[in-house]
This record gives sequence, structure tokens and C-alpha cells, in this order.
Amino acid sequence: MASGILSRSLSLLKSSTFLLSTKPQAFSSKKTFYSQAAPTYFSYKLVASLTCRIASSRVATFSTQSVSSNEPVVSVDWLHANFKEPDIKVLDASWYMPNEQRNPLQEYQVAHIPGALFFDVDGISDRTTNLPHMLPSEEAFAAAVSALGIENKDGVVVYDGKGIFSAARVWWMFRVFGHDRVWVLDGGLPRWRASGYDVESSASGDAILKASAASEAIEKVYQRQAVAPITFQTKFQPHLVWTLDQVWKNIEETTYQHIDARSKARFDGVAPEPRKGIRSGHVPGSKCIPFSQMLDGSQTLLSNEELKKKFDQEGISLDKPIVTSCGTGVTACILALGLHRLGKTDVPVYDGSWTEWGGHPDVPVSTSEA
Repeated sequence: MASGILSRSLSLLKSSTFLLSTKPQAFSSKKTFYSQAAPTYFSYKLVASLTCRIASSRVATFSTQSVSSNEPVVSVDWLHANFKEPDIKVLDASWYMPNEQRNPLQEYQVAHIPGALFFDVDGISDRTTNLPHMLPSEEAFAAAVSALGIENKDGVVVYDGKGIFSAARVWWMFRVFGHDRVWVLDGGLPRWRASGYDVESSASGDAILKASAASEAIEKVYQRQAVAPITFQTKFQPHLVWTLDQVWKNIEETTYQHIDARSKARFDGVAPEPRKGIRSGHVPGSKCIPFSQMLDGSQTLLSNEELKKKFDQEGISLDKPIVTSCGTGVTACILALGLHRLGKTDVPVYDGSWTEWGGHPDVPVSTSEA
């Protein structure tokens, strides 16, 4: 179980070092920060709540209120200038495919953005299903996020160890539960490090204890036990998450354009699924746009113009409703992230995705010609 992994990691955590490089400068001089993957620029207001002295002896401060929730990502420059703000919570939501044999918690302990907390994608999930990391109940999500010390007033920045991968899933989860002040770090930890910003190795058990407490809170909710005081209130947005029945109904009605984020080979049914017992192929009527097409070579989100071109090439109309899916509901959220940048903020994700659909004996499956 995820909580067991967290517990076993405490000993490693206590023996780890403080910083892997020199202490980071919390803020830089007054400037405009921007995402290098898009032409969208942000100007950041001066506020009086938190200050830091710069070379010119002037005082520069920043506020999350100046970041629009219509833009789904923030740059590493922006986060470097803002990560010590009291209303910013940074989450390491790294998760990897089983065949990659990578341990996200151990990697978090070795190196993470200073002050970041670990968000366990597998642990903060529905405990009533055998499907991997499915969306938890409102009560369970509220309990887990509260255990991490996150409140509704906070702005949340999520990153992962690949660039943009599992962080998009957690971005979507927060939005499903009514929290719009959430962004993905464009380029993730690799871009942070490539930009020369410091990483931290935990020196105390506080961060891991919070992650463990979040996992334990989930368990308690599903076991109908009392949990600690709730500091995060959810407001479920059902239009952002789809079920198997809704996907099946859409095959007949074709109201929504269905986009699959898996590789073309898996979509066509010529490559086996990575999980045993899952048929190969795709949902009838769906189209394939692999999630990697949303990103550039440095794993940052493409510009509006480049994103639109990707969807146009596959005959996807931005004027019609869209639903996304993938293997287990992770990379489908990267498609939703790209569509969000294009102004489509109401794209649902089929949570069970192909693991549920391909593992169900009674639903139709299509394959493509070689």
C-alpha cells in the first residue's frame, strides 16, 4: 500500500541532506515572467504582504491573484519568484508507468522544489475499485488535501519529474473538486533544474508525515472513521468527469468528439496493452492524438497556435464538445490541459479510460487497419 511505502521512507528521509546546491534566492528583481512555451505573458502586482530586498534596495513582492486560472500553466521563473509566498502550495505529483520501475517518493526525497509536498497519485484515490488511481470521493479528497495543509484560499502549483505528465492529472482533480486556483509547472522539475534553480532534499519528516497523513485520511474516510478537521471544502464539478455509461451513450449520440491520448499503436490495436487482461483497440468513433503532441522537445506545453494545429490536423473542431481518455486517466488530462489553453475549460476526462473499457467484456472495441 502507498501508506506502507511512505512509512518505510521515513528512515531514508531522516538521513537525507538539506540542499543539493546553494540556498535559493526566493525572489529576483522586479520583472515580467513568462512561459517560454506560449506567447502568454503575465504581469505581477506589487503587494504589501511579503517583501524581499533586492540589489537596488527596492522591495518586490508578488501575488497569485495576478495569475489567471484561464492559463493552465506557470513558468519556472514565475514559481521561483513566488514559491515562498504564504498562499502558494507546491506539490510534487510525480507518477510513472509500472514498467518504468521508478519510485516517485524516493525521487522526491532525493530532489524536489524547496517547500514542495508529495502528492501520492496512487494513494489519493478511490479505494472501492480495482482500477488504478481513480478519482476519490469528495469527502476523501477533502480529507487528504486538508492533511497536506492546503486550504481553499491557496494557489496550488503542481509539477512532476517528467516535465508535464502526471501533474496534469492532479491539476484536473483539483478542478473536478471546484478549486480553480491550480496550475501545472510548465516543464516540471527538469525545466526547474535546467534553469539553474536549487532543489532540496528533505531534512525532517514533516513533508513525508503529511503525505502519510493524507493516505491515512483516505483510508479512514472509506472505513467510515473520524478524520482530522477539514480545511479544504470541495464543490464537485460533475461535467468534468465521465463514466463508462456516458462514453457508451456517446457512441450512439456522437454529441462529444472523443480523443484518445494513448500511442497510435495502442489505439490501432497493433501494440499490446501494458496491463494484463486488457483488450487492444479503441472506443468506436474516437480519434487518436497522443499526449506527447501537446508538448515540445523540452516537455513544455505548446503555444496556442501550435496546439490548434494539432487538433485541426485530426479534424477536431474546437466549436464542438470534446471528451478525452487514455490508459488510466492520467495522460488524458494533458489533452485537457492543452484544450484549456485554447479556451475549452469544460472538457471532461473519462476517468476509467481504456483500463476500464478494454477490461469490460460487454462493450464494443474497434481496431484500425495496419
